[in-house]
Amino acid sequence: MYPEIEPHASGHLDTGDGNLVYWEECGNPAGKPVVFLHGGPGGGCSPTHRRLFDPSAYRIILFDQRGCGRSLPHASVSGDLSLNTTWHLVADMELLRELLGVSRWQVFGGSWGSTLALAYAEKHPSHVSELVLRGIFTLRASEVDWYYRGGAAHLFPDLWEKFLEPITGLSGDPVELYAKLLADPDPAVHGPAAVAWSTWEGATVTLLPRPALVSEFAEPAYALAFARIENHYFVNNGWFEEGQLVRDASRLAGIPGVIVQGRYDVATPAVSAWDLHKAWPGSELVLVPDAGHAYDEPGVLAALLAATDRFRD
Repeated sequence: MYPEIEPHASGHLDTGDGNLVYWEECGNPAGKPVVFLHGGPGGGCSPTHRRLFDPSAYRIILFDQRGCGRSLPHASVSGDLSLNTTWHLVADMELLRELLGVSRWQVFGGSWGSTLALAYAEKHPSHVSELVLRGIFTLRASEVDWYYRGGAAHLFPDLWEKFLEPITGLSGDPVELYAKLLADPDPAVHGPAAVAWSTWEGATVTLLPRPALVSEFAEPAYALAFARIENHYFVNNGWFEEGQLVRDASRLAGIPGVIVQGRYDVATPAVSAWDLHKAWPGSELVLVPDAGHAYDEPGVLAALLAATDRFRD
């Protein structure tokens, strides 16, 4: 990855509805604009994400989506997510683009970030110069069923059992049951549920176990925002029609794009990347043979850096 860098500008975007979205700029102020979309939803950006782009060539723009990271109000404090939807985030991106005076930018997103990138690009294709996507997630029912309704339990029965602990003895859809626990005002209820939800993801996103990453996902404040926002999006199907992002991929024709996908990605299995690639004219699919879901697994990282380096010029 490129060397560590610090922002040369930052602020909070006032969305006009009570949300303040944190943003920052790094790299070359006169360089090629690129916007980084983090995962989750609810994950937030980290300083490491700045290092995916050549700072001498790119004007690197990062922001924390509503309710997480350094944006306010934080979902670990406020349980009101009524103004936190995919289309609010798409509108926030447009406000930020206009605020920063960007006409077109490269859009880079992985996992949920790929979902948001596709939603944005399909709505505003004229504002996108390229797309670099990783770990494709389109919020189809089959994708959520696989990861949160028992499909992946066939590979991780031990970890799935831990995921189910907070809802043991309850009957119904795990996603809906977790929604009730995460909305409970009692920290003794929503706290353990959030950690269990978040830890499931942290423990399964890499090809090989990474205990330090699991610990990061289990940090209580991070886990509560992550779990609340993610579950909120899944309960509401991302505010998409079923299959919408793949169905409308023809709108991306003419936008150069690279899809990087780990062959053994359990969180977002490769079939979604394949389906998107087949529906998106001119897209390039890179299947990494020895990787899971995480962006910093060696093969995935190498492919992402190759893509941003190529589009840099």
